[in-house]
Amino acid sequence: MRSTLSVEEIKELQRRVLDLKRKKGAYIIAHNYQLPEIQDVADYVGDSLGMAMEAKRTDYPIVVVCGVHFMAETAAILLPDRKVITPERYAGCSLAESITPEQLREWKAQHPGAVVVSYVNTTAEVKALSDYTVTSSNAIDIVRAIPEDKEILFLPDMFLGMYVKEVTGRKNMHIWPGECHVHARVTPQDISRAAVENPGAVMLVHPECGCSTNCLYLKAKGDLDVDIKVLSTGGMVRYVKQHPEEEYVVATEVGILYRLKKEIGSDGDRLKPLREDMICEYMKTITIDKLVRSLEEEVYEVKVPPEIAEKARVPIERMLSLSR
Repeated sequence: MRSTLSVEEIKELQRRVLDLKRKKGAYIIAHNYQLPEIQDVADYVGDSLGMAMEAKRTDYPIVVVCGVHFMAETAAILLPDRKVITPERYAGCSLAESITPEQLREWKAQHPGAVVVSYVNTTAEVKALSDYTVTSSNAIDIVRAIPEDKEILFLPDMFLGMYVKEVTGRKNMHIWPGECHVHARVTPQDISRAAVENPGAVMLVHPECGCSTNCLYLKAKGDLDVDIKVLSTGGMVRYVKQHPEEEYVVATEVGILYRLKKEIGSDGDRLKPLREDMICEYMKTITIDKLVRSLEEEVYEVKVPPEIAEKARVPIERMLSLSR
């Protein structure tokens, strides 16, 4: 998705952002899927876990979250004494919307005593009903830290859940049937096609992808002869930085390609998207002109009701304590 603004207009707006954040005492954290012009003016760019940890570390009076709404909520929960704003109040998430608090309450009633593990891609209300939150980079470690005799309710992403269950061998883990509309469409056939078209390339696959568990199974059987790394976006960045000489096919939202190219100084020949249509339109609703307005007017402030924030803070802090 390309901006309708000219290069000169984008540069002028970027200069305005840099000036405003200095004057306002604002700190900008952005997700790896954000538009290039947003990433370039952010103080920090990372995955959901990195954004949460960075939000907690910063001491700036204003924190601007360039990401979907649950990311801004998480920052607001962790920074109750600070102003947290987002440039686009309607930047939602199809995965977060796949389970409601009412559905979670009913599911918990069906499994009394179960430990509720919620992916960070959830609303504050759902987090408040959870025991742990996780991201794709730490879900396996956190599930392994839960006593094996404890039943687990994992939500809402079924593909990440199936991947974690496969890797940990956890038998008493129930998985909610939610999905990310961007990652769900990826199939093992996409990986096979890409392997044929890009011999020798490393396949970087996000665990939310619909193919992640199947790919591991097919590779174990010897039916898929390709080097596959199932990694969070943060894990992808670290891996590519450690192995800059490799060629890659990247199976996640295409916004991360800009970050990866910057990290290794590549012109892009060695980094290709698995599918050009892996675009999160919610992430792309945050544009450089909206970021300028957000800083100018200090909108849109994200507030979580204190009683919900207090409860949601517990599983988030547990996640952060196990991720250091």
